[in-house]
Amino acid sequence: MSDLFAYKILTADQYEALKADGVFKGAPVDLQDGYIHMSTREQAAETAAKHFAGQDRLVMLMIDLAPFGEAIRWEPSRGGALFPHLYGDLPMSAVAGKVVLRLDAEGRHQFPAGF
Repeated sequence: MSDLFAYKILTADQYEALKADGVFKGAPVDLQDGYIHMSTREQAAETAAKHFAGQDRLVMLMIDLAPFGEAIRWEPSRGGALFPHLYGDLPMSAVAGKVVLRLDAEGRHQFPAGF
């Protein structure tokens, strides 16, 4: 794969820790699996719905993949789809943008227009 960016969804507390520490070492599932789970633009909404259902004020980070080189591996997951996995820490310097995901009246995460 050659995507330039991937997306990582964090809880508000995880994002605050990233800002304070300057680096994210992973959520519990990341630490358990040995890599930081990320999604492509097309996969982000499904990731939010599946793994963060009902959680408001999530922070979705847009991650510049260029600095990571071979630390990014595209590996199959749901139904064989390739997901970007980061084998290493995620520094704040790789964050190219962020958006706060709020829940609508039906409890679905609201993504930016055109996302």
